[in-house]
Amino acid sequence: MSSSVMRRSGRVKLASVGLVVVGSLALSACNGDDDAGKPVGGATPTSSAPSAQPSSQPSSQPSDQPSAPAGGGGTGGGGAQAKGGQTFKIGEAAQFPFTYGTTTKGEISLTVDAIEKGSAADLAPLKLGDKVSGKVPYYIRYTVKNVGTTDLAYASVSHMKGHLGDGSEAQDLMVIGSFDKCPSDSLPKGFTNGKTQKGCAIALAPSAATKVASAEYWGDPFTMGQGLFWK
Repeated sequence: MSSSVMRRSGRVKLASVGLVVVGSLALSACNGDDDAGKPVGGATPTSSAPSAQPSSQPSSQPSDQPSAPAGGGGTGGGGAQAKGGQTFKIGEAAQFPFTYGTTTKGEISLTVDAIEKGSAADLAPLKLGDKVSGKVPYYIRYTVKNVGTTDLAYASVSHMKGHLGDGSEAQDLMVIGSFDKCPSDSLPKGFTNGKTQKGCAIALAPSAATKVASAEYWGDPFTMGQGLFWK
C-alpha cells in the first residue's frame, strides 16, 4: 500500500497504523515513551461497534436474507441493486451507488473474494505488544469494479469490517503505510467504467479459538449493522 489516503478519511504515505472506529476511543501505540501519540510505527486495535449497537448483538447480521446472484445488478448493469441487510456468498458481487466525499458519486460492484486467516506473528512488525496479545488477524480481500459512468479516481472504498461466528463485530485494524500482508490503496487515476482493483481490510479475532466468519460493507448508502454481508 503506497501513497494512499486513509480508507475512511484520507491517507498519506506514513509507516504507521491506527484504527478509525465509530463510537469508540481510539488509542495510539508507540515504539517508546518519547513517541507516544505519534503516528509512526504504531496501531490500535479497538471495537468498532457504535454505542447504540453493542458489538455482541448478533441480530445486526441477518441470516435470513436471500443471497444475490453473482454479478449483482444496479443502474450501471441494468439489474436490481443490492439492499441493506442483504447477505451474499463469498465470491458473489453486490452492485450499488457509491459516494466518496461530497463530489465523487458513481456505481460500483463489490465482491468479497476471501476471508483469510493470518498468523499472530504477522502483527509483530506493527509493534503493538500487549494490545494484540492472543489476537489473530483475518484478511478480508475484496474486489471493486466501476460499473458506472463516472471516474472514481482517488476514491477509497473502505468501511469493510469482519464479524465473528456468533455475529458480533470483530475488532478493526487500519494500517497507514505499507503492510504487505494486506495491501489496500485508493482507486487509481482513470478508474473509469470496467476498471477493477483489489483491496484488503484487517479484522482481529480475539483468540485462536475464534474465527472471523463473515464480512460487512457498511459505507454510504448503508449503515453499520445494516450493510451488505458476505459469508
